[in-house]
Amino acid sequence: MAPLKIIFAGTPDFAVPALAALIEAGHDLVLVLTQADRPSGRGMKLKASPVKELALQHNIEVFQPESLKDVDAQLRIESVKADVMIVAAYGLIIPSNVLQMPRLGCYNIHASLLPRWRGAAPIHRSLLAGDAETGVTIMEVVPALDAGAMVSKGVLKIGERDTTQSLHDELAKMGADLMVDAMKKLADNGQLPATPQDESLVTYAAKLQKSEAGIDWSQSADLISRQVRAFNPFPVAHAMLGGEVCRIWMATASGDSVNQTPGTVLEMSAGIRVACGSGVLTIEELQLPGGRRLKAKDFTTGHGLKVGQYFE
Repeated sequence: MAPLKIIFAGTPDFAVPALAALIEAGHDLVLVLTQADRPSGRGMKLKASPVKELALQHNIEVFQPESLKDVDAQLRIESVKADVMIVAAYGLIIPSNVLQMPRLGCYNIHASLLPRWRGAAPIHRSLLAGDAETGVTIMEVVPALDAGAMVSKGVLKIGERDTTQSLHDELAKMGADLMVDAMKKLADNGQLPATPQDESLVTYAAKLQKSEAGIDWSQSADLISRQVRAFNPFPVAHAMLGGEVCRIWMATASGDSVNQTPGTVLEMSAGIRVACGSGVLTIEELQLPGGRRLKAKDFTTGHGLKVGQYFE
C-alpha cells in the first residue's frame, strides 16, 4: 500500500483514535484542520483541541481557520495537494469547493448506523430512544448534513449499563479501525464503492438541550434510566432532593410493580430504589452541589437519606 497524502479535519476526543491510527498506518498527514483554541477551566486560558495536541506531538502542520469559507483558508488547503480529506467531528461547515480539492474525495466518520441519527448528537439520541444497537458509518462527505453515500459500517450493541461516554469511547475506536481499512482499500484501488442512503429511513439527532436533563418521575423507570445514561457525562440528568439539585450519574431500571408516589425512596439496601410512573429506578451514583460524585451507599451514609423521602 502506497501511503496517502491526507488532510485530517477533527476537533474533540472522538477524532483522536482515528488520527492516531492513520499515523500508525503510515499515511502522510500533510495537514490537520481543527477548531480554534478555546478558553477553558477556571482561569479561562486558551486550550488546544485534543486533535491539535496529538498532531503537534507528531510534528504535523496544524491549521485553525475560523471558517473554511475564507478564500485564504481555501488556498492553504488546496496548496497541500492532498489525495483525500478525512473528517471526524470537525465542527465547521466544509464548502463544496473544498470538498472537491482532494484528488480521491472526502470521507467522514459518523457515530451512528446511517441513515438513522444524522446530526449533532447521535450517541445520545440512540440511547434515549432505546435503540438495541448503534455503530459507526464511514461515508462520503457531501454538502447536505450526513447525507453522503455509505462506504462501510460497524455495529455495537447497547447494553443496559452503557452511557454516552462508554459508547463514545467504543465507537471512536471502531471508527478509527474502519477508516484505516477504508484508506487501505482506497490506496490499493483508487476508489471506494459506496451505497446511497435510503432517504425514507432518515432520522435526525438534534443537539442536546440542558432542559432535557430534568427527570420526570411519572415517566417509566426504563425511560429515566436511558435519560440518566444518555446524559452522562453531559449535561447530567438531575432531580431535586431536599431543595437541592441532585445530579444522577448512573441508574438502572427494573419492572417491579410498586404502589407509591413517583419519586419516593423505597429502599437503600442495593442502591437507592425510587418509585417511578412504572417500574423502579435504582440509583447507583449521584452528586449534590459542591460535593463529589458518590456511590449510593456512601451517599446515603453521608447525607442521612431515609426511606420515604422524595426526589422531585
